[in-house]
Amino acid sequence: MYLGLILDMAHSGFGDRGAVTIDGRVLDHACLAEYSWAASAMFVDLGVPSVIYLGSNHFAYPVALFGAAGAGVPFIPLNYRLGPEQLADQIAAHPGAFVIYEGEPPPFAEPGRSAERQAFIDSLDRSGAEAPLPQDPDLPCVLLYTSGTTAAPKAAVLRHRHLMSYLLGTVEFASADEEDATLVSVPPYHVAGVANLLSNLYAGRRIIYLDRFDPESWLQIVRDEKVTQAMVVPTMLALIVDHLHDATDADTPSLRTLSYGGARMPTPVLHRALALFPTTGFVNAYGLTETSSTIALLDPDDHRSAFESDDPVARGRLGSVGRLVPGIELEVRDEDGRVLDPGHTGLLFLRGEQISGEYAGVATTGDDTWFPTRDRGWIDEDGYLFIEGRADDTIIRGGENIAPAEIEDVLMSHAAIADAVVVGLPDDQWGQRLVAVVVPASGSEAGGGSIGRVTAEELQEMVRGRLRSSKTPETIEFWTELPRTDTGKLLRRSVVARLTDA
Repeated sequence: MYLGLILDMAHSGFGDRGAVTIDGRVLDHACLAEYSWAASAMFVDLGVPSVIYLGSNHFAYPVALFGAAGAGVPFIPLNYRLGPEQLADQIAAHPGAFVIYEGEPPPFAEPGRSAERQAFIDSLDRSGAEAPLPQDPDLPCVLLYTSGTTAAPKAAVLRHRHLMSYLLGTVEFASADEEDATLVSVPPYHVAGVANLLSNLYAGRRIIYLDRFDPESWLQIVRDEKVTQAMVVPTMLALIVDHLHDATDADTPSLRTLSYGGARMPTPVLHRALALFPTTGFVNAYGLTETSSTIALLDPDDHRSAFESDDPVARGRLGSVGRLVPGIELEVRDEDGRVLDPGHTGLLFLRGEQISGEYAGVATTGDDTWFPTRDRGWIDEDGYLFIEGRADDTIIRGGENIAPAEIEDVLMSHAAIADAVVVGLPDDQWGQRLVAVVVPASGSEAGGGSIGRVTAEELQEMVRGRLRSSKTPETIEFWTELPRTDTGKLLRRSVVARLTDA
């Protein structure tokens, strides 16, 4: 099955029901399909090998994605916030692409093979537009560049069959009510941006795009538009919680479901959010670019039962990413490839129809049946998956493997600490030494090597008391913020570079 099928189904099933809303303007399902079909015809006539989207969320985004799918060429949404040199490198990897851009034309835009995003929409004649012929499900559909938090970004290849497998396995067609609306704040170049577009369109739920996130605007749109579903990354939820500071209720009665993912969620933020949104069902969605989005979910019942439980094991599941979605298999392996039993930490390997594990221009090596995520984690007896971080993040001190996540959780459990990261720096005696960087919570005072009444020494004693001496950072620094991507992923490489330079 190829991706254009869901557009055909939405066109015939939903017609003039609103599909996408941006700045108060609504595009219905019929118009979206017709514009996309016209775009497919234009791309075929021009003979373009791919379509690049360079901008924030706009009507041109879904039209270009489905237009490229109908033409049988890959759609490539790029991070428009990248520096000129990195962006130029990514563009150069796709010669001859049709470029849709926001604002001024970029230097690489070729006349006749590029258009400003609104001009692109205006140029399409949807009168008489017809659905293109089905494409080969094995064709590349979307190329998404990874975030590059631990290595240089690579373009993950998501074929039609990968995306359709994810969609058919996790979403029921026409399952949304006509008044349902979802608020999407993630950028178009992230896998969550692609997945939210496809899943909500397939369900028949109107998508409201918030182009520039701030907590006040987010809350106001939820209230004004009677938003029923929303998706945020952890840094966004932290800002929302902080904005509501003394409130006892977020006052969002329409909001039935709030999904989050893309990075680790600080436990204090989640606890506060669950209290502020008492009637909202929380969903933790874990996935990777290479897996066509979500492969595990912690659902609303899991959240509430864990939040309200006095059992430490049950309550601890708030720190998990839930259980695998249908069609996904997982193995936890040690460094030698042996499969580990539940409760043991190791490297995560995934298998399933929605999983790509393929990169443009990179030859596939080894066993291509299982995808090595490079995440470390473990699964409990009941199938709940716990992620401890990237394998590259593991610190080896005196021969002991140390996961930064557990130390970071202890540091962030202090009321004065809003964010924390632990990294390993070279050490002649131990191989690596532990260094922590913490960020003050809102309202705390920074200065003199401490935040409020909390010193580095007190934080070290807290970690030592909860863990042990070998997991206690030898140095703790105080910064005003940590470097993160737009979707909240921590840039550990940048932290290590800054500490090393210092």
